[in-house]
Amino acid sequence: MKVEIFSDGACSGNPGVGGWGSILRYGDTVKELSGAEGETTNNRMEMTAAIAALEALKRPCEVFVTTDSQYLVKGMTEWLAGWVKKGWVNSKKEPVLNRDLWERLQALAATHKIHWVWVRGHNGHLENERCDELARKAIETYRRGPGPGD
Repeated sequence: MKVEIFSDGACSGNPGVGGWGSILRYGDTVKELSGAEGETTNNRMEMTAAIAALEALKRPCEVFVTTDSQYLVKGMTEWLAGWVKKGWVNSKKEPVLNRDLWERLQALAATHKIHWVWVRGHNGHLENERCDELARKAIETYRRGPGPGD
């Protein structure tokens, strides 16, 4: 079972209000997810977008995650194993930022066969542009607050 995931995060201020958007595609089935948080960072939103999509999968899959976040791709493909081996400190001997999210991604990577694909952001990639739109709409919805009846 091969699934495509597209994800993006956005932040209004960094830190600031952040939003994330994801698209899951399996064959002809497409599902969009999005959300927002108060005081957060762009990197956390990039990671949260991927996590939310991966957590939405109901069984182990081969997954192609496409993102414009080099932080996310390099973290998962180049840095994670070293951080774990060194006790969650980076090359500067400082605690790894966003460890809670990296650990969630690590657990998800143990469940799924994940291929991490980087694309240049804001460069016309249809699904990446849609994820950015979802993330920005989530920020605006968060700022407006709950509506009547919520």
